[in-house]
Amino acid sequence: MEGEEGTQQPQLVLAHKLFLLRHGDVEDIEKVRLKDEVFTFVKENDMLPLYETLVADSVLDLDQSVIDSMRVKIDEELKKLDEKITDAEESLGESEVREAHLAKSLFFIKIGDKVKALELLKLTESKTVAVGQKMDLVFHTLQLGFFDMDFDLIDKSIDKAKNLFEEGGDWERKNRLKVYEGLYCMSTRNFNKAANLFLDSISTFTTYELFPYDTFIFYTVLTSIISLDRVSLKQKVVDAPEILTVIGKVPYLSEFLNSLYECRYKSFFSAFAGITEQIKLDRYLHPHFRYYMREIRTVVYSQFLESYKSVTIEAMARAFGVTVDFIDLELSRFIAAGKLHCKIDKVAGVLETNRPDAKNALYQATIKQGDFLLNRIQKLSRVIDL
Repeated sequence: MEGEEGTQQPQLVLAHKLFLLRHGDVEDIEKVRLKDEVFTFVKENDMLPLYETLVADSVLDLDQSVIDSMRVKIDEELKKLDEKITDAEESLGESEVREAHLAKSLFFIKIGDKVKALELLKLTESKTVAVGQKMDLVFHTLQLGFFDMDFDLIDKSIDKAKNLFEEGGDWERKNRLKVYEGLYCMSTRNFNKAANLFLDSISTFTTYELFPYDTFIFYTVLTSIISLDRVSLKQKVVDAPEILTVIGKVPYLSEFLNSLYECRYKSFFSAFAGITEQIKLDRYLHPHFRYYMREIRTVVYSQFLESYKSVTIEAMARAFGVTVDFIDLELSRFIAAGKLHCKIDKVAGVLETNRPDAKNALYQATIKQGDFLLNRIQKLSRVIDL
């Protein structure tokens, strides 16, 4: 999936290649190509800390001459950067001093030295006054976090960015932060919040440093399908002009979304097979592959059963284009897990839905909360009596 405009941050492109290089489902011939591309990029950008790590992990082969060459180039560049900082501090203004420190920070980001990059970004921040420039430093920190999926660093940086926005900040950066936070939520399995943040950013997307626009639409559709009800899905996703212009560029995605909404379940399962391969090979979604597969099947089975009080297993299997044994096994698992509200009459070969009454559920919840409140009041009264 490639974007039409904007440039993805090179280190994040590298991170995706490293993910594929370690992935068990990627073919060996493809890994040979990826290995060459990774080595070339690491060598050209003098990424010595990363190269040493990859050699230790047996991802790349050791070449001492490459290490020696990198060290020489890094030392030469650092000497130049330090001279610029000294010159700025002695004869230029505060703005030039900040720019000199920022240049050194970006150099450490470029060579993949996360620890020193974070130290220099913190030092640069201490010399920064404008809220917008402080936000840009947070975005650099977030990119470092996403490179090696450091969720603690990402979480703290997002909180820091939100605090900065209380002091001011422009809408363009606020909208960019929504995409960063949405990606963080998706990567930590908070699909509902991720969908809302992505949908808020559809018409204002400028975060090309993270991923291209069609990849953003891919994430938006996937998170929305398991988070939104049918009415909201129709309004915000199926009929959204921004999504309609791009969705055809992502393999299987249009059929995946539209066949679900239009209740064409056989077509949905065909597109579903293609989408699963893309999810497996996505570094942000791969850890949640099994969870997402369960959730999307819950959505589609629930949607089908919503139309019936009872239906034969054979009719459901025919609608989905699968065998009776497969659908029987699938539904048994989901019913046992409490994901589907129905029961199987194996003798008659019928599914009977037993959807919970919303009013009754609300009544039971109110009674439960009332009992909890009374218990708390009784405990409090005993403390007061003492």
